Amino acid sequence: MSAPGTGSRFSRLARNLLPVATGVGMILAWYAVCAALSTGSGAVLGFGMAVFLSFALALFLSLSALIRASFYPYLMVLQMTPIIVIAPILVLWVGPGLGSVTIITFLICFFPMVVNTTQGLISTDRNLVDFFRMCKASKLQEIFLLRVPAALPYFFTGLKIGATLAPIGAIVGDYIAGNSAGGQGGLGFLTIVYSSQFQMGALFATAAVGCLMGFVFVAGVVALSWLALHKWHDSFSRSDT
Repeated sequence: MSAPGTGSRFSRLARNLLPVATGVGMILAWYAVCAALSTGSGAVLGFGMAVFLSFALALFLSLSALIRASFYPYLMVLQMTPIIVIAPILVLWVGPGLGSVTIITFLICFFPMVVNTTQGLISTDRNLVDFFRMCKASKLQEIFLLRVPAALPYFFTGLKIGATLAPIGAIVGDYIAGNSAGGQGGLGFLTIVYSSQFQMGALFATAAVGCLMGFVFVAGVVALSWLALHKWHDSFSRSDT
């Protein structure tokens, strides 16, 4: 027979030495939140950079067919170069961490945005273009008062594609060129840790967080698209307003 109180002492010792499942779950959830914030920062910065630079470049490319023919091959080279090749170069130039993750996200999002926006700018109704020129509108007036509004549906289509790619790009960036110093590792870093420990449940949870981040990005773009187009564009019916 065991001495009286031995069982209770053993229970107290086990509680002190062994982690409680709920405590472990809370710690893992906290790590996931911190990693999602880190990855989200890279995704937002890279996506924002891609939006502004793609719009500016699309304006330039829309000026003439010669400019498009001259620059499109370089854009295709940039898009088709594997990120796994570019990432080590970025780490050497910029260093591991948020900077490299932001650039990788930008590279992944940039191409569909600039191609869609350029196509929209050069697809303006020819009759409206002739009318502007007949009214002796300047080139800037033609671009910003006619071509840019007409290209907004194409622009937002590119943004929707980029919004789905931004979290993927940030996670890939974390995986390849991220920095876990100071506990700032993103979802890509957690993927490395969980896969090395064969934690399948945690890997699926990490994938779910990344997917949720993509939905948030796309929802934001859809909301902006609705605000910009619902009052005048045919893609929104009267019932949508």
